[in-house]
Amino acid sequence: MSPSFWLHSLGAIVPRPPLPGSRSVDVAIAGGGYTGLWTAYYLAKLDPSVRIAVLEAKYCGFGASGRNGGWCSALFPAKVSPAMQAALDDTVDEVGRVAAAEGIDCHYAKGGTISLARTPAQLRRARKSPLTFLDAEKARAICGASGVLGGIYSPDCAAIHPARLVRGLAQVVARQGVEIYEGTRVGRLGPGTVTTDHGMVRAGVVVRALEGYTATLAGHRRALVPLYSLMLATEPLPASDWERIGLTRRETFSDERHLIIYGQRTADDRLAFGGRGAPYHFGSRIEPRYDRVPAVFDALRRTLTDMFGIDPPIAHRWGGPLGIPRDWKPSVGLRDGFAWGGGYVGDGVAASNLAGRTLADLILERDTDRTRLPWVGHRSRRWEPEPFRWFGVNAGLRATAWKDAWESRNS
Repeated sequence: MSPSFWLHSLGAIVPRPPLPGSRSVDVAIAGGGYTGLWTAYYLAKLDPSVRIAVLEAKYCGFGASGRNGGWCSALFPAKVSPAMQAALDDTVDEVGRVAAAEGIDCHYAKGGTISLARTPAQLRRARKSPLTFLDAEKARAICGASGVLGGIYSPDCAAIHPARLVRGLAQVVARQGVEIYEGTRVGRLGPGTVTTDHGMVRAGVVVRALEGYTATLAGHRRALVPLYSLMLATEPLPASDWERIGLTRRETFSDERHLIIYGQRTADDRLAFGGRGAPYHFGSRIEPRYDRVPAVFDALRRTLTDMFGIDPPIAHRWGGPLGIPRDWKPSVGLRDGFAWGGGYVGDGVAASNLAGRTLADLILERDTDRTRLPWVGHRSRRWEPEPFRWFGVNAGLRATAWKDAWESRNS
């Protein structure tokens, strides 16, 4: 995989040593991204005596946690209850609180998020949203894109530097006494055991926190589909461009098209911008070459030009897989010593924190408001076997892109 702008900006990353051989712990966590690290963080906070091992194939943050759009938002890919929404809203602030308390400089800026309506069809969808509707003038005052007819706004989102958050969190977790083994690939999860390429770890609780990489596990290929999202980052833009574009509080932005796009103004005044559209690969395969699709990068650049009337130099292009459950409903749970969290469909920066807190409660048998939220214990049905999975997922992507093109032509 090509390094993201976020990871590249950190300089050289030296992985921690791998697992030195088979061992026993209380909790073994497969995956060194947000979900695994937040789970370890809150477990260690609540009970420092718990022996925890985090097992990561490359280095903490190599996957989606170091490659995403940097939206720490209360958005969720499925319908939520009032209690779940309140928990997500609070989680945006919780990430900021922990970052400040632990000295993690992740460029946290809670400016909210705006979704623009730039066609009549998008405007109709925006008017039906439960979020705050903005007329054209108010929407343009936040984000000065072209053709803005209106928009919807939520205050419950912070722009962050995602790699700074995940790498900083790993340092904090290591200081807590959690064992982090990088360069350690997990191949199989069993009752009380995690099999890796450096030995077996036995544990009272095994946590699956691999998100898009879940499909690489034996017996889990159909649990989550790895669907790629691609991004680019510009060089820093001049002040004259930002006077027109706005985003003065570093609001994150998107629009109401069906095929998702997302962007933010970085702390050093770049546009970091991404979107879906890359194909799903047969057999849920994940390969480094899949994170670079020139046609998708070209489309993202055209969209930036269309939205903001600029043609900026592009400094970085990258991508990576998301974890998509069959019903698009993220979940957490613990059953018979096996715990899991994920399936965020790209909305995982904040949700993974809530997942980590919830998993810590479940593992320590704490009855809390979090353990009674409706996503706890939810089981999505498995994806169809191939070739039906390949045909279905890619047909859905094509249909979504076609619908956006049709709306644009007929606006």
